Amino acid sequence: MINENFNIENTSLTEGLKINFSNIISLLGENIDREGLVKTSERASKAMKFLTSGYETDPKQIMESAMFKEEYKEMVIVKDIELYSLCEHHILPFFGKAHIAYIPNGHIVGLSKIPRVVDVFARRLQVQERMTEQILECINDTLKSQGVAVVIEASHMCMMMRGVQKQNSTTTTSGFRGSFKETDTRNEFLKLITSSLS
Repeated sequence: MINENFNIENTSLTEGLKINFSNIISLLGENIDREGLVKTSERASKAMKFLTSGYETDPKQIMESAMFKEEYKEMVIVKDIELYSLCEHHILPFFGKAHIAYIPNGHIVGLSKIPRVVDVFARRLQVQERMTEQILECINDTLKSQGVAVVIEASHMCMMMRGVQKQNSTTTTSGFRGSFKETDTRNEFLKLITSSLS
């Protein structure tokens, strides 16, 4: 029954988005019946659903599904996590990498779950600053670790394609909790995410 309702809601959402994309294309002066545009509204609606699919997922459940008791108490880093999101101000993409670390306090989490949490928050209408904080708080609240650190580096198409049109600028945001507030621990993390082991 739940799956049936979910499919009905999804069909309704797809159809609503399709109608609105058709209206936008028409308002821009295009012919929605032109060969190249006949299925564009449908494709765009499916793309938008995928790009905002993070609203349908609870990131804490992702973390809780793969938490394991472990006495390891050193820094765990997952770096260079690719992310793609949509700026909520212009609905244009921004993309880059997230670097995340935590120091366990009795529990570790399956490594694939950290990139999945990033995807959940990235696949929403976002600003980079809020997304950094959301990822940080989700990991911190769920793992109850000694400390959590998040750094995100991203390029924003709203700055590159329009507005100031600066092609080479990147935006960096960061957040630190617990032991990462200490200068030595934070510096070790920042050094490790900028170094190469090869």
